[in-house]
Amino acid sequence: MARPRGARARANIVVERLRLEYPGSARELCALVHTSPFQLLAATILSAQCTDEMVNKVTPALFARYPAPIDLAEADPTEVEVLIHATGFFRQKTKSLIGMGTALEERFDGEVPTELDDLVTLPGVGRKTGNVIRSVAFGLPGLPVDTHVGRLTRLLKLTSETDPVKVEHDLGGLVEPEERGGLSLRLIQHGRRVCIARRPKCDVCLLNGVCPSAFKT
Repeated sequence: MARPRGARARANIVVERLRLEYPGSARELCALVHTSPFQLLAATILSAQCTDEMVNKVTPALFARYPAPIDLAEADPTEVEVLIHATGFFRQKTKSLIGMGTALEERFDGEVPTELDDLVTLPGVGRKTGNVIRSVAFGLPGLPVDTHVGRLTRLLKLTSETDPVKVEHDLGGLVEPEERGGLSLRLIQHGRRVCIARRPKCDVCLLNGVCPSAFKT
């Protein structure tokens, strides 16, 4: 098969092949264990500079102690720090968690908002986290851009940008809204398993026939 000419055609094939290789909804593909938008929000804040595995070890005790935003809003910072210490940057994350709980109570009636413009006003929440919440917790369009997503989409020539917001906008112009959250999580899995930064396995990659960078990196 000849490589498709044009980013849109290439994006369509990437979406289709990755969907078959890593099936499931964005919620099913998400590695962070949670049962509510609030829990996912807290877990995603904790995931900064930390593995999902470590976050999942920490969150059961955190959620048991603080099951709702109001509980976090009224939390003793020292107690929160002890519970999340293993995730790193625990003081800043504690400040973000308590601030997030307070903001949800004071401005959103204790509910996690669905709009990105509202989500990014919460302490500890940027566009990436906001898009995680939209796509995973609510099934809404959202395309989180992490290092894997940025790296793979540049290799695939779906963007030339390095700024995550610009990458998000480029991909948003190529990918249907309902596919964006799932694509992000599939790119992350593919980046961890196959398209590894220092040793990409182009010979076994299902995208090697359409990727302009195949066997060149």
